[in-house]
Amino acid sequence: MPIIPAELVHSGGMPTAAELEAKLLAGQTLLADTREHLIEVVDVLKSYGEVLDAYSTNLIFQAEHQFLVPVPLFKYLDGEKSPAKIWRHLNHDRINFEYAEYCMKAMLWHGTGGLDAYLDSAAFAENCAVIIRRKTRRDPLLALLHPLFSGFLIEMIRTAATTHALGQFWRVMSDLFLDLARAEADGSVASIEAVVEFIKDGLVAAAANPITYGVEVAGENLWVLPPEAGLTFLVDVAVPYVEAVFLRGLPFLGTVSFNAQAQQISPDQAKFAYGALFADPLPTMGAGIPPSLLMQDMFRHLPQRLDGLYRKRTRGEGDVRVKICMSFQKSMFCVTNAAIRGTFPHPLNSPEPAAREANRAYAAAWAARLAAARTDCLDPLP
Repeated sequence: MPIIPAELVHSGGMPTAAELEAKLLAGQTLLADTREHLIEVVDVLKSYGEVLDAYSTNLIFQAEHQFLVPVPLFKYLDGEKSPAKIWRHLNHDRINFEYAEYCMKAMLWHGTGGLDAYLDSAAFAENCAVIIRRKTRRDPLLALLHPLFSGFLIEMIRTAATTHALGQFWRVMSDLFLDLARAEADGSVASIEAVVEFIKDGLVAAAANPITYGVEVAGENLWVLPPEAGLTFLVDVAVPYVEAVFLRGLPFLGTVSFNAQAQQISPDQAKFAYGALFADPLPTMGAGIPPSLLMQDMFRHLPQRLDGLYRKRTRGEGDVRVKICMSFQKSMFCVTNAAIRGTFPHPLNSPEPAAREANRAYAAAWAARLAAARTDCLDPLP
């Protein structure tokens, strides 16, 4: 691996883009490799893995069993409509699936990568036409709505496709994060470097997993995302997810002005920086940035070891959701680190000048974006 020049060795404060680029090219971790960081990252990802299991199950349920339902009142119940579950749902004794939908909507709106390209294709439009014809024959409400609002059902199908694809992505990530926790428990993962490598290997192993989605309409199985679309886990869903949720996100009420004259929100979506890596750890309890609803879900599944670590810091559990948010950001920097490692255009030790230059340009593009994120969380706490 390349050696980082002495002038680019990080010595405190916010790391510069040049420092981040040098770390990426040297194959080093963005997050400082300390025992406390290891506990934070592994345990918060274990909690996140439990939550993603529920998110994935619900998103896939919605896409498959609430398909083209204009008012899906029971979409968060996973098909269980018992009075006890409805009561718990109404009392918010439940997982906050609103955050899962926030992520889905961010992916749908930003529309990057192969999944979005397919949703804009003629093949997808043809699939939609077939599905709508079948559906409107048996559903008087949809039969009335479709002629009046010709794009409504198509947009609902686009939303369902993104929902199912995100559910498939989170299924893989849930298993990966829970496997990571088991690997750390048995001693095979004992450093932040090992965490990044473990996640990278998991992403690479799942890279070519096909992303498909079919629905049953009037007893007939119809494709929304067919196998011949060639959509795969890494490039068509994972990378767009990082772009939409880790980096861009959506402007969150209370953090910026939505007044057009204030010009606090860029008209260029590519310049958005409201994602999880940029969020200030404020307990707003909203679905957007910072993802406080997610923090609440993770608090419900917090490992005892991490809870003990938090109790030793400042206000104990008085600011536990803020602490979870900070640990979550650290873990997401590790996931981003792993994704970057796994998608370099060439091996980092390649002697070819053209390959080295391509890697440098790739690392520089990432470093420029990450330098504006919450990189102050990368160093150990004083």
